[in-house]
Amino acid sequence: MAFSFFGGVHPKENKWYACDKETQVFPEPDIVVIPMAQHIGAPCKPLVAKGDLVTRGQKIGDNQGLCVPVHASVSGKVKAVEVRPHTNGSTVLSVVIENDHLDTLCETVKPRTQEEVDALTPEQLVDIIHEAGIVGMGGATFPTHVKLSGGIGKVDTAIVNAGECEPYITSDDRLCREHPEQVVKGLQIIMKIFGLKEGHIGIEDNKPEAIAALKAAAAEGIIVDVLPAKYPQGAEKQLIYAITGREVPSGGLPAAVGCAVFNAATTRAICEAVYDGMPLIQRIVTVSGDILMEPKNLLVPIGTAFNDLIEACGRNENPYKVLSGGPMMGVAQYDLNVPTIKGVNAVTVLGRNNHHFVEDPHCLRCGKCIDACPMKLMPVLMYKAWQDGDVEEMKKNNIMDCIECGSCAYTCPASVPLVLGFRVAKQAIRNASAPVKK
Repeated sequence: MAFSFFGGVHPKENKWYACDKETQVFPEPDIVVIPMAQHIGAPCKPLVAKGDLVTRGQKIGDNQGLCVPVHASVSGKVKAVEVRPHTNGSTVLSVVIENDHLDTLCETVKPRTQEEVDALTPEQLVDIIHEAGIVGMGGATFPTHVKLSGGIGKVDTAIVNAGECEPYITSDDRLCREHPEQVVKGLQIIMKIFGLKEGHIGIEDNKPEAIAALKAAAAEGIIVDVLPAKYPQGAEKQLIYAITGREVPSGGLPAAVGCAVFNAATTRAICEAVYDGMPLIQRIVTVSGDILMEPKNLLVPIGTAFNDLIEACGRNENPYKVLSGGPMMGVAQYDLNVPTIKGVNAVTVLGRNNHHFVEDPHCLRCGKCIDACPMKLMPVLMYKAWQDGDVEEMKKNNIMDCIECGSCAYTCPASVPLVLGFRVAKQAIRNASAPVKK
């Protein structure tokens, strides 16, 4: 049975812009920019230099510790290794590749037969996933091999997150419609690593075509859980509760309740790495919004500029705002030359009618944010603590448990920038806890 998590909202989905648009292969750009930081953890160190020739799928960056390698998404010549703009608003050391359009494949990319895959141990599978540079592709970008290795012996329930509850975004919907067998194979690999006989795919009931495709492709032991559409159904902790009824404790990880969650695109990437030997060098991106002439779902090489994607769709006016991701949790971009990275599932382009800024907003104490918060927090008190600069009060109100889903801000009649405040507050807590450098 499906459980209904606390709180949540029902924003206008706006998926009709792109949900029925089949995924198109985006023409390889003349230049790609591959950031050395596309994951949570230590950034990669470049393994190539200006003037080097690279092939498609070649490892061009790696490092020790909490890190995954990055690979060239095209073949060609390294034009520069330099700092470039990043989707997180900072600048990051990046490898700039001039595409030769020969699509020369790296010699290390070698497919495996089913018999060869069956012979692999869980440890070998984790190593393959690590070397393929796979991270959480729903936006979190946590290294997948770490989640897998850390869950061995602890996880009894593996879940594929195909919820895709964010407005406008349809990339996972199209993936599940067009390649359900790869999602299923990826889940089977995860199940083998954890030693499980059963796995779950969680998906909202507003995606009937994807549901039908997944059910048709599902193998023995794989359950497709159809859940009522409610935002943020795709949030990790809410999805776990919706499928299992288990609640992840405050400050805890899903493994604490025996669960591990993997985005649908991540699961497909696992399949491609294990069966095709292909590292993570491309992904499906939804390019959508109310001012685009032709919203699309595009299979995009990592490193493709946002501006190229937007131009491929055409626009009726200059954008008011361009987001990496969707309108609830996406990050507004100041430079459209930022590259598509592993965690970018959408580029949302919004017009002037989406301007909702209120100068000097004041909380009305209506409590709507409290009712909407899926983490059962008190946003009104959290925001006041941030305004007062009271770090201890922020901690007391469990502000670090905020998943920044935006449900509180969406329901706020006063347009108080709650999530912005919470993001700044979290950083203040981290700064206060950091050791003092001598």
